[in-house]
Amino acid sequence: MSFYHVVNAQNDSFHFVGNEIKAGEKMELLLPIKSGNDSTVIPITVFNGIDKGAVLGITAGVHGLEYVPIMAAQNLSKKLDPIQMKGTVILVHLANVPSFLQRSLRVNPMDGKNLNRVFPGKEDGTITEKIAWVISNEIIAKCDNFIDVHAGDANNDLRPYSGYYNYFDLPETSAKAKEMALALGFDYIVQFGNEESLQEEAIYCSREATKRNIPAVDIECGRKGMVEEKYVIQAENALMNLLRHLKILDGPATYVENPVLVANRTSVSSDHDGFFYSTLTSGDYVKKGMKLGYITDFFGNHLTDVHCPVDGLILYMTFNPPVAKGNGLFNIGHIE
Repeated sequence: MSFYHVVNAQNDSFHFVGNEIKAGEKMELLLPIKSGNDSTVIPITVFNGIDKGAVLGITAGVHGLEYVPIMAAQNLSKKLDPIQMKGTVILVHLANVPSFLQRSLRVNPMDGKNLNRVFPGKEDGTITEKIAWVISNEIIAKCDNFIDVHAGDANNDLRPYSGYYNYFDLPETSAKAKEMALALGFDYIVQFGNEESLQEEAIYCSREATKRNIPAVDIECGRKGMVEEKYVIQAENALMNLLRHLKILDGPATYVENPVLVANRTSVSSDHDGFFYSTLTSGDYVKKGMKLGYITDFFGNHLTDVHCPVDGLILYMTFNPPVAKGNGLFNIGHIE
């Protein structure tokens, strides 16, 4: 009788912002960020697996009021054991600490900028631009694959979905990203880009990875700025399955069957300041021409009805009354 033991290649030490993380070890650190008189930290855990494998970057809390990703990252961090892993995971628990601590919707209260609108950032920029620069150059640049995790904030009712970027001059990267999106397990997958190439600056976190030819995906899971356990579990399970897909964790990955691919979306915005009313919710199917809701002035006087410009499904929508002229009310995915 013969016994065969497969021995994987021992991993190397992983070097991260001046720190060495040896194979089979993890390191928790608060990465300091400073710009002028403003300063903050980024809480990061690096898991360096015992065996060689892919490097995956995960960001949560790019928007500090999107709590489901932040809680899913906390749970994931407790489950991962580098002794049981191949490759390396760089887990950003909370990219935008000032937004989180000050409960600031979408923007960093230190400079009023939206972190997910300034990538790749600037080394000598404002504090938000500096955070983006560090994520771009110290995290994304080290990755073989990347995922940015989001949710509906305090204004948004959102239906869970995953997304990836598709650029025709990056067919291999786009195909790998699509495989990652399928591994996340969401039955709706939004396809961003769908253009020949990405010429302009990335602006968005995961698109910065794509611009660097790194397969990247997004998760949108959670709604209304709430911590609902079912969505935390869904996001956490999606991340765990992605780790199996990338062979960072052992075990078979599962893949969503027959997902709905959303290649085009239409936004509906407000033409007025005032109060917004709708009886619809995210995930509802809508038809071109149907009434989506209405807007009143500050006295409750009717200003206008809001009508649907396309057939599709509501991916996310404003669910509470305050609305300013130009604010988005609905994001509708076109269903082929």
